[in-house]
Amino acid sequence: MTPSASGSAYLEIETSAKPGVSGLKLSCSVHGPRALPRSAPFSPHIVLSTHVKYAPFATKQRRGYLRDPSERDLGIHLEAALRGAIIADRWPKSGVDIIISIVEGDQDRETSRSQGDEVWDMMNALGGCITVAAAALADAGIDCVDSVAGGVAALVQDADSDSQPAVVVDPIPSEHEKILAACCIAYLPTRDEVTNLWFRGDLPASDMDHYTRLIEQGILAARNSNRVLTDCLRETGEGDADLTGEAWCLFYPWAQPLRSYS
Repeated sequence: MTPSASGSAYLEIETSAKPGVSGLKLSCSVHGPRALPRSAPFSPHIVLSTHVKYAPFATKQRRGYLRDPSERDLGIHLEAALRGAIIADRWPKSGVDIIISIVEGDQDRETSRSQGDEVWDMMNALGGCITVAAAALADAGIDCVDSVAGGVAALVQDADSDSQPAVVVDPIPSEHEKILAACCIAYLPTRDEVTNLWFRGDLPASDMDHYTRLIEQGILAARNSNRVLTDCLRETGEGDADLTGEAWCLFYPWAQPLRSYS
Protein backbone atom coordinates (compact mmCIF):
# COMPACT_ATOMS: atom_id res chain seq x y z
CA MET A 1 0.00 0.00 0.00
CA THR A 2 2.82 2.43 0.88
CA PRO A 3 6.02 1.76 -1.11
CA SER A 4 8.07 4.30 0.88
CA ALA A 5 7.27 2.60 4.21
CA SER A 6 9.08 -0.40 5.69
CA GLY A 7 5.79 -2.28 5.74
CA SER A 8 2.15 -1.57 5.05
CA ALA A 9 -1.24 -3.27 5.04
CA TYR A 10 -4.87 -2.56 4.19
CA LEU A 11 -7.94 -4.01 5.89
CA GLU A 12 -11.52 -3.76 4.70
CA ILE A 13 -14.42 -5.26 6.65
CA GLU A 14 -17.94 -5.45 5.29
CA THR A 15 -20.21 -5.34 8.30
CA SER A 16 -23.63 -5.71 6.70
CA ALA A 17 -25.38 -5.93 3.35
CA LYS A 18 -28.13 -3.51 4.44
CA PRO A 19 -28.30 -0.21 2.53
CA GLY A 20 -26.88 2.71 4.47
CA VAL A 21 -24.59 0.53 6.57
CA SER A 22 -20.95 1.01 5.70
CA GLY A 23 -17.95 -1.05 6.64
CA LEU A 24 -14.54 -0.42 8.12
CA LYS A 25 -11.56 0.50 5.95
CA LEU A 26 -8.10 0.86 7.50
CA SER A 27 -4.69 1.62 6.06
CA CYS A 28 -1.52 1.05 8.10
CA SER A 29 2.12 1.94 7.42
CA VAL A 30 5.18 1.06 9.51
CA HIS A 31 8.32 3.22 9.41
CA GLY A 32 11.40 1.70 11.01
CA PRO A 33 13.15 0.38 12.92
CA ARG A 34 15.45 3.36 12.65
CA ALA A 35 18.01 4.96 14.91
CA LEU A 36 16.81 7.46 17.48
CA PRO A 37 18.30 10.97 17.51
CA ARG A 38 21.57 11.36 19.38
CA SER A 39 19.87 13.66 21.86
CA ALA A 40 17.39 10.94 22.84
CA PRO A 41 18.13 9.01 26.05
CA PHE A 42 19.43 5.48 25.69
CA SER A 43 16.74 2.81 25.55
CA PRO A 44 17.57 -0.92 25.71
CA HIS A 45 14.30 -1.63 23.89
CA ILE A 46 12.68 -0.35 20.74
CA VAL A 47 10.62 2.83 21.19
CA LEU A 48 7.14 2.20 19.82
CA SER A 49 5.04 5.11 18.58
CA THR A 50 1.44 4.61 17.42
CA HIS A 51 -0.69 7.16 15.62
CA VAL A 52 -4.38 6.55 14.79
CA LYS A 53 -6.30 9.18 12.82
CA TYR A 54 -9.72 9.27 11.22
CA ALA A 55 -9.86 10.74 7.75
CA PRO A 56 -11.91 13.96 7.68
CA PHE A 57 -14.57 12.22 5.57
CA ALA A 58 -14.58 8.91 7.50
CA THR A 59 -17.47 9.62 9.88
CA LYS A 60 -20.89 11.29 9.89
CA GLN A 61 -19.46 14.39 11.52
CA ARG A 62 -16.45 15.75 9.68
CA ARG A 63 -13.24 15.24 11.64
CA GLY A 64 -10.57 17.85 12.20
CA TYR A 65 -6.98 17.60 11.10
CA LEU A 66 -5.73 17.34 14.69
CA ARG A 67 -6.29 14.23 16.78
CA ASP A 68 -9.14 14.38 19.28
CA PRO A 69 -9.24 12.50 22.63
CA SER A 70 -10.94 9.43 21.12
CA GLU A 71 -8.19 9.04 18.52
CA ARG A 72 -5.51 9.41 21.19
CA ASP A 73 -7.26 6.70 23.24
CA LEU A 74 -7.17 4.38 20.24
CA GLY A 75 -3.44 5.03 19.85
CA ILE A 76 -2.77 4.26 23.52
CA HIS A 77 -4.70 0.97 23.42
CA LEU A 78 -3.01 0.01 20.15
CA GLU A 79 0.44 0.64 21.62
CA ALA A 80 -0.36 -1.54 24.64
CA ALA A 81 -1.62 -4.34 22.38
CA LEU A 82 1.45 -4.33 20.12
CA ARG A 83 4.02 -3.92 22.88
CA GLY A 84 3.25 -7.41 24.15
CA ALA A 85 3.84 -8.93 20.70
CA ILE A 86 7.02 -7.20 19.46
CA ILE A 87 10.40 -8.59 20.56
CA ALA A 88 11.57 -5.15 21.69
CA ASP A 89 15.05 -6.00 23.01
CA ARG A 90 16.38 -6.81 19.52
CA TRP A 91 16.54 -3.11 18.57
CA PRO A 92 18.20 -1.05 21.32
CA LYS A 93 18.04 2.71 20.87
CA SER A 94 15.76 2.36 17.87
CA GLY A 95 12.28 3.55 17.10
CA VAL A 96 9.38 2.44 14.96
CA ASP A 97 6.32 4.47 13.96
CA ILE A 98 2.98 2.79 13.27
CA ILE A 99 0.53 5.08 11.50
CA ILE A 100 -3.07 4.00 10.88
CA SER A 101 -5.54 5.97 8.80
CA ILE A 102 -9.21 5.09 9.22
CA VAL A 103 -10.54 5.77 5.74
CA GLU A 104 -14.09 4.75 6.62
CA GLY A 105 -15.25 4.24 10.18
CA ASP A 106 -19.01 4.66 10.32
CA GLN A 107 -20.96 1.49 10.92
CA ASP A 108 -24.35 3.09 10.33
CA ARG A 109 -24.82 6.49 8.70
CA GLU A 110 -28.53 6.60 9.58
CA THR A 111 -28.12 6.10 13.32
CA SER A 112 -28.20 9.25 15.36
CA ARG A 113 -25.03 10.13 17.20
CA SER A 114 -27.10 10.97 20.28
CA GLN A 115 -27.77 7.27 20.88
CA GLY A 116 -24.17 6.76 21.96
CA ASP A 117 -23.27 4.33 19.19
CA GLU A 118 -19.99 6.10 18.49
CA VAL A 119 -18.48 4.55 21.61
CA TRP A 120 -19.19 1.02 20.36
CA ASP A 121 -17.89 1.89 16.89
CA MET A 122 -14.56 2.73 18.53
CA MET A 123 -14.37 -0.86 19.80
CA ASN A 124 -14.68 -2.25 16.28
CA ALA A 125 -12.19 0.31 15.00
CA LEU A 126 -9.63 -0.71 17.64
CA GLY A 127 -10.03 -4.40 16.79
CA GLY A 128 -9.37 -3.63 13.15
CA CYS A 129 -6.39 -1.41 14.01
CA ILE A 130 -4.74 -4.23 15.97
CA THR A 131 -5.19 -6.73 13.14
CA VAL A 132 -3.99 -4.45 10.34
CA ALA A 133 -1.01 -3.30 12.43
CA ALA A 134 0.06 -6.94 12.93
CA ALA A 135 0.00 -7.49 9.16
CA ALA A 136 2.04 -4.33 8.55
CA LEU A 137 4.62 -5.36 11.18
CA ALA A 138 5.04 -8.72 9.46
CA ASP A 139 5.43 -6.96 6.11
CA ALA A 140 8.12 -4.74 7.64
CA GLY A 141 10.05 -7.79 8.90
CA ILE A 142 9.84 -6.82 12.58
CA ASP A 143 10.17 -9.90 14.78
CA CYS A 144 7.17 -10.71 16.95
CA VAL A 145 6.49 -13.54 19.37
CA ASP A 146 3.14 -14.18 17.69
CA SER A 147 0.66 -12.56 15.31
CA VAL A 148 -1.63 -10.44 17.46
CA ALA A 149 -5.23 -9.98 16.37
CA GLY A 150 -8.16 -7.99 17.68
CA GLY A 151 -11.65 -9.23 18.50
CA VAL A 152 -14.80 -7.54 19.82
CA ALA A 153 -17.72 -9.01 21.75
CA ALA A 154 -20.77 -7.21 23.15
CA LEU A 155 -23.69 -7.90 25.47
CA VAL A 156 -26.83 -6.72 23.64
CA GLN A 157 -30.51 -6.39 24.48
CA ASP A 158 -33.08 -7.04 21.76
CA ALA A 159 -36.23 -5.01 21.20
CA ASP A 160 -38.27 -7.44 23.29
CA SER A 161 -37.81 -6.29 26.88
CA ASP A 162 -38.62 -9.77 28.22
CA SER A 163 -35.72 -11.42 26.40
CA GLN A 164 -32.43 -12.11 28.14
CA PRO A 165 -29.28 -10.22 27.09
CA ALA A 166 -27.17 -12.12 24.59
CA VAL A 167 -23.45 -12.01 23.76
CA VAL A 168 -22.62 -11.37 20.09
CA VAL A 169 -19.32 -11.18 18.22
CA ASP A 170 -18.38 -8.13 16.10
CA PRO A 171 -21.53 -6.18 17.02
CA ILE A 172 -23.25 -3.69 14.71
CA PRO A 173 -25.02 -1.07 16.88
CA SER A 174 -27.84 -0.47 14.38
CA GLU A 175 -28.92 -4.13 14.50
CA HIS A 176 -29.59 -4.16 18.25
CA GLU A 177 -31.95 -2.21 20.47
CA LYS A 178 -29.32 -1.55 23.13
CA ILE A 179 -25.72 -2.49 23.82
CA LEU A 180 -25.13 -2.99 27.54
CA ALA A 181 -21.38 -3.62 27.47
CA ALA A 182 -18.59 -4.50 25.09
CA CYS A 183 -14.95 -5.52 25.22
CA CYS A 184 -12.10 -5.44 22.73
CA ILE A 185 -9.31 -8.00 23.17
CA ALA A 186 -5.85 -8.21 21.63
CA TYR A 187 -4.95 -11.89 21.62
CA LEU A 188 -1.91 -14.02 20.78
CA PRO A 189 -3.39 -17.38 19.71
CA THR A 190 -0.23 -19.51 19.66
CA ARG A 191 0.91 -18.33 23.09
CA ASP A 192 -2.67 -18.12 24.41
CA GLU A 193 -2.05 -14.67 25.91
CA VAL A 194 -4.02 -11.43 26.05
CA THR A 195 -1.95 -8.28 25.51
CA ASN A 196 -4.75 -5.74 25.92
CA LEU A 197 -8.31 -5.76 27.24
CA TRP A 198 -10.62 -2.76 26.88
CA PHE A 199 -14.01 -3.05 28.58
CA ARG A 200 -16.80 -0.51 28.58
CA GLY A 201 -20.36 -0.77 29.82
CA ASP A 202 -22.56 -1.01 32.87
CA LEU A 203 -22.86 -4.47 34.39
CA PRO A 204 -23.40 -5.58 38.00
CA ALA A 205 -20.11 -6.55 39.62
CA SER A 206 -21.75 -9.52 41.36
CA ASP A 207 -22.63 -11.24 38.07
CA MET A 208 -19.28 -12.49 36.78
CA ASP A 209 -20.82 -14.78 34.16
CA HIS A 210 -21.37 -11.87 31.77
CA TYR A 211 -17.74 -10.78 32.09
CA THR A 212 -16.49 -14.31 31.48
CA ARG A 213 -18.74 -14.80 28.45
CA LEU A 214 -17.67 -11.47 26.95
CA ILE A 215 -13.99 -12.32 27.28
CA GLU A 216 -14.45 -15.82 25.86
CA GLN A 217 -16.36 -14.54 22.84
CA GLY A 218 -13.85 -11.72 22.36
CA ILE A 219 -11.04 -14.28 22.24
CA LEU A 220 -13.05 -16.34 19.74
CA ALA A 221 -13.44 -13.27 17.50
CA ALA A 222 -9.69 -12.61 17.74
CA ARG A 223 -8.93 -16.21 16.74
CA ASN A 224 -11.13 -15.87 13.68
CA SER A 225 -9.34 -12.66 12.68
CA ASN A 226 -5.99 -14.35 13.20
CA ARG A 227 -6.89 -17.17 10.82
CA VAL A 228 -7.56 -14.66 8.05
CA LEU A 229 -4.37 -12.76 8.90
CA THR A 230 -2.23 -15.90 8.87
CA ASP A 231 -3.68 -17.05 5.52
CA CYS A 232 -2.89 -13.66 3.96
CA LEU A 233 0.68 -13.72 5.29
CA ARG A 234 1.18 -17.26 4.03
CA GLU A 235 -0.09 -16.31 0.56
CA THR A 236 2.24 -13.31 0.53
CA GLY A 237 5.19 -15.49 1.47
CA GLU A 238 4.38 -18.12 -1.13
CA GLY A 239 4.00 -15.46 -3.81
CA ASP A 240 7.44 -14.02 -3.16
CA ALA A 241 9.94 -15.78 -5.44
CA ASP A 242 12.88 -14.85 -3.21
CA LEU A 243 11.35 -16.36 -0.07
CA THR A 244 10.49 -20.06 -0.05
CA GLY A 245 7.88 -21.57 2.18
CA GLU A 246 10.52 -23.12 4.42
CA ALA A 247 12.29 -19.80 4.90
CA TRP A 248 8.97 -18.10 5.58
CA CYS A 249 8.31 -20.46 8.47
CA LEU A 250 11.81 -19.82 9.79
CA PHE A 251 11.31 -16.06 9.80
CA TYR A 252 7.73 -16.29 11.11
CA PRO A 253 7.34 -19.53 13.10
CA TRP A 254 3.87 -18.50 14.27
CA ALA A 255 2.68 -18.74 10.64
CA GLN A 256 2.44 -22.51 10.96
CA PRO A 257 -1.05 -23.99 10.44
CA LEU A 258 -3.14 -23.22 13.50
CA ARG A 259 -4.77 -25.94 15.49
CA SER A 260 -8.54 -26.12 15.20
CA TYR A 261 -10.69 -24.59 17.91
CA SER A 262 -14.19 -25.69 18.69
